[in-house]
This record gives sequence, C-alpha cells and structure tokens, in this order.
Amino acid sequence: MIIIGEKINGAIPSVKKAIEERDADFIKNIARAEAEAGADFIDCAPSTQADKEYDAMVWLVGLIQEVTDIPICIDSPNVLLLKRIFEEGHVKRPGMINSVNEEGTKCETIFPLIAGTDWQVIGLTCDKDGIPMNSDKKIDIAKSIIDKAHKYGVKISNLHIDPCVMALAAVPASMTDFENCIVKIHEYASEVKVTGAISNISFQMPRRKYVNVSCMSLAVHAGLNSAILDPCNQDMAAAIYAAEALCGIDKGGRKYNRAHRKGIF
Repeated sequence: MIIIGEKINGAIPSVKKAIEERDADFIKNIARAEAEAGADFIDCAPSTQADKEYDAMVWLVGLIQEVTDIPICIDSPNVLLLKRIFEEGHVKRPGMINSVNEEGTKCETIFPLIAGTDWQVIGLTCDKDGIPMNSDKKIDIAKSIIDKAHKYGVKISNLHIDPCVMALAAVPASMTDFENCIVKIHEYASEVKVTGAISNISFQMPRRKYVNVSCMSLAVHAGLNSAILDPCNQDMAAAIYAAEALCGIDKGGRKYNRAHRKGIF
C-alpha cells in the first residue's frame, strides 16, 4: 500500500493557524512524524485563499524538504498553481501532483509536464458536472483520464485514479460503488493504481475510525493500491497490514509481524 500522508492540509484548523502564523516548527514536526510513520508521500495542501496559496505552498514545500527526503505530493485544485510550482523547481525530487480531472483542460496542462519523468499524478473521477453519483460514470471518466495519460506519454504505473469515495451517511451504496470502481478500473488498465481519501466515507458518522478501518480492509480486498490518510493512525496502519496479510498480498503475514515488532501498531 502506498501511503500519502494527509496531515499537512490547511483545511485542518491547527494547520491553517500554523500557515497563517508561519509556525515552521509545527509544520516540520508533522512532516517528521509522517515520515517516521512510514508515509511514502507527504501531501502538501495549503487550502488557503487563492491570492495566498502560492506563497504558502512554496513555504510548506521548503519546510518539508528541510526535515525529510520523502517525496512531496503538491495538492491544489488550481492546476495553474501546480504547473507553476512544478516548472519553477521548488520540489527537489520527483513527487506527486494532486490532481487532475475531466474538468476543463487539467489533464492537458499537467500530463505534458510529467511525461517521461518519474512524477506521479492523481486523477479524480469528476468533470464539469462535479462528482457523479453513479459508479459507471466515474469509471467512464477514469477511462478517459487513462487514455489521455497514454496519449501524452505518462507512465501508466505512475497514474493513480481516485474514484472519489462518497460519505456513507449521504450515499448508502458508497462502499459498494468504491469497490466496483476499483475492480473495473483495474480491468481496464491493470498497471494503473487506484487511490482514495478513506476518511471521506465516515463523514457525519459516529465513531468514525471503525467505519474508516472497515472501509480500508474492504478496499484492500478489492485491489486498492494507495490511500490518502493519516500515517500516524495506528488503527489504520494495523488495518492495512492485517488486510494485506489476509488477502495474500503479504505472504504469511511477514510484513504484518515486522510492523508490529517495530511498534507501528
């Protein structure tokens, strides 16, 4: 499982405050903790006002790179900002871009930049009409994004499709739809990775952690390859290692036992 650490995000009140006050130590401590917990990428999402997002992104990227070599996932709905950050070389080593989708020319803007590189990219299954409620429509959008990646020469194994898991409280079939998307996307392009922001499914539910870990276990069984989550959450870490052992991804539970010995959960 590829883990994209989600904690450096301005949508989180404490992180928003740290960005506004330029509290470097607070951000560095999060980056260190995510790296030590085993994150494969560290998400960097200022989630601030448009006129302040560039400066905040540059500041955050610099702090993360001061304390860890873990690749950074630059995260913004503003594709031109992502393009600028990429072209100006603020990220010192190939990382990940979050995200593109079928709204406007986002794929056409980002894919030529990363073609032939080791950069990875997340594609969201949404378009000008937003996130579809129907999983078949999501799969159609995923196929279009995959086809465009092929067209522009992006390495397909570097493409992560996010089916935009919905909140169970609002969409009772959200888990079934998520699993269906994972399976169908892999059927269309086996090298493509499928990812997801797991905690979305438990929005407005009590004791959210139980919903989240159950979602993760079912998603691993369906073939989920990566996830955007809190790598410091021991319950989630245990769910991932256990699910991979039970599904035969971790043969004999070797990784599960090793992670337990290391105190990861």
